[in-house]
Amino acid sequence: MAQRTVAVIAATALAALTLGPVAAVLVRAEGLAALGPGDWQALRFTVCQALLSALFACILAVPVARALARRRFAGRGFLIALLGAPFILPVIVAVMGLLAVFGQNGLLNGALSALGLPRLDIYGLHGVVLAHVFFNLPLATRILLQGWLAIPAERLRLAASLGLTPRARFMVLEAPLILRLLPGAFAVIFVICLTSFAVALTLGGGPRATTVELAIYQAVRFDFDLGRAAALALMQLALGLGAGLVAWRLAQGAGFGAGLDRALPLTVAHGRACDTAWLVAAAGFLLLPLGLVVWRGLPGLAQLGPQTWAAAGHSVLLALASTALCLSWTLALAGARGALWSLMAIAISPLVLGTGLFLMLRPFVNPFSMALPVTALVNALMALPFALRIVAPEVEAIRADYGRLRATLRLTPMAWLRLVLLPRLRRPLGFAGGLVAALAMGDLGVIALFADPERATLPLQVYRLMGAYRMEAAAGAALLLLVLSFGLFWAFDRGGRAGAAA
Repeated sequence: MAQRTVAVIAATALAALTLGPVAAVLVRAEGLAALGPGDWQALRFTVCQALLSALFACILAVPVARALARRRFAGRGFLIALLGAPFILPVIVAVMGLLAVFGQNGLLNGALSALGLPRLDIYGLHGVVLAHVFFNLPLATRILLQGWLAIPAERLRLAASLGLTPRARFMVLEAPLILRLLPGAFAVIFVICLTSFAVALTLGGGPRATTVELAIYQAVRFDFDLGRAAALALMQLALGLGAGLVAWRLAQGAGFGAGLDRALPLTVAHGRACDTAWLVAAAGFLLLPLGLVVWRGLPGLAQLGPQTWAAAGHSVLLALASTALCLSWTLALAGARGALWSLMAIAISPLVLGTGLFLMLRPFVNPFSMALPVTALVNALMALPFALRIVAPEVEAIRADYGRLRATLRLTPMAWLRLVLLPRLRRPLGFAGGLVAALAMGDLGVIALFADPERATLPLQVYRLMGAYRMEAAAGAALLLLVLSFGLFWAFDRGGRAGAAA
């Protein structure tokens, strides 16, 4: 009963903190405003870039995942682990790395100039798509790779015994897998790209390359047109929910059936050169921008001023607060259909949530003094679905395994939490905590609306340094952000794994 009460309280708080700010924006705006031509252009650009980003990420993921599934080589485990890095990489850091490779003074344009060829411009639709492919190519690859590795060994042995040609083997085993997994991966990446903000803010290149989320930012930050912001948010909500429903429907489907869980490497003799080329290209695409962030950031560390170090402290505190709040919510909602509740948090624009919270606080306190707490709260809400996805299945398994023992011993809720639940949740809680902390550390969203120079976070400080054309200092701040983000992820993940088996 106590557990159900806690879940109800947590779900009520989540609903209030999600729907309340939206209602505050609508009340303050006195209704929805009509959308102008620029807003419809933003909608068209948002859908176009999301479609192109998902299409390119999924198409390129097929040969990369296939090569990883078919080849065994030194460093393969490290490369697969690297595929998870872009998801927790701060967006502004990734943009800095991509600019170092593809920007006006990047490596690619330097090589083109040396060859007497015209230079490339990264800003605009192609820059936004490039950045989204950088983030989501690893995600699509991991989804497909898991499917390839899940093919039962019995199917592989049967294909070998029948003497199937490479083309027949592809049509019988691999093509059905691709057709089953790729549509769902496409829909998931499309949803992620719909809410793009920091990428469009830095690489959009003007009014013709504005996303809906960036249009909401402009409506609130520069025009304070809350009616227009609310209308844009509802339009984005409809797009997100529609695409999310498609993703859920496409994720259903039959696989290859069960096997005897006997591992059998999916290795083949043909196509080695092609697989190697794809793996080298993918590794270079992921590693080169990160390597240049480190290389160019080292000299810039000496130029970091007091404001940057203060912003770093703000970001660390904000990340820790977001993590504590998100994990508390996760424990309260796990096992109580919490995933359904958490959908409310990711379906609504975080900028509108932040604006509504500031409007609700305005009669009581100075909203700008609450910029960091509000940002921490919104970050916790945005990360809640990911944390629940990690922790909730483990909570259900623990309750199924130890529920009768709990009833026999008549453990109180606190004793159950302290003696059984938390010790056995150390590993998933550590991983979820690291993920939430890294995501909160690199977020450039609500804080961009309301922060003043004394309350900036490190991602916002990097963006400001870039806007002031202090690129060396911005590179140093980006390196600091990269180290802190991965450091927090490692600390939480390592803390969860240390002694977890005891």
